[in-house]
Amino acid sequence: MERSGRVDDRRCGGNAAATAWLRSLAREMHERCGGPGVGFVGMCFTGGFGMAMLLDHAVVAPVLSQPSLPFGLGADRKASVGLNDQELARAAARAADGCPVMGLRFTGDSLVPDERFATLRDALGDNFIGVEITSPDPAHGIGKQAHSVLTEERSAEDGHPTKDAFDQAVAFLRTRLK
Repeated sequence: MERSGRVDDRRCGGNAAATAWLRSLAREMHERCGGPGVGFVGMCFTGGFGMAMLLDHAVVAPVLSQPSLPFGLGADRKASVGLNDQELARAAARAADGCPVMGLRFTGDSLVPDERFATLRDALGDNFIGVEITSPDPAHGIGKQAHSVLTEERSAEDGHPTKDAFDQAVAFLRTRLK
């Protein structure tokens, strides 16, 4: 295990049955519908799937919202993005070749440890757009247990951090998919 903390965890990585099927579906939809490619928004358990989706050239707009898998039980798994070192290198190469990755999380979310976003920043550099919302934030009604950036905790109030994050995600998808 190297310092990066990446774990060869096939349950949610590039070789997992779910992500292999999703990449196949993305390829099929891209062939059928055309355009620059496919966007992917994963949330919670599927949040990290966006990194595995990046392994396919049909995917051009991966959004990782509160990527919770693998569960951060121990230092290695806290830093893991669910890809082994070779898959992570391939994903980083795709990102460097013009396919950035967006990630969203609440800073106090124990299901999405700081170490996971640190791994993404280390691997992807400027090609990782990390949107981190301070939690707890009583001034905005964001509790200590806040988790669902794009759904449950999202506010429609102008100037609210979750609305800003939602708007950033929509703008990212629109820009990448037009």
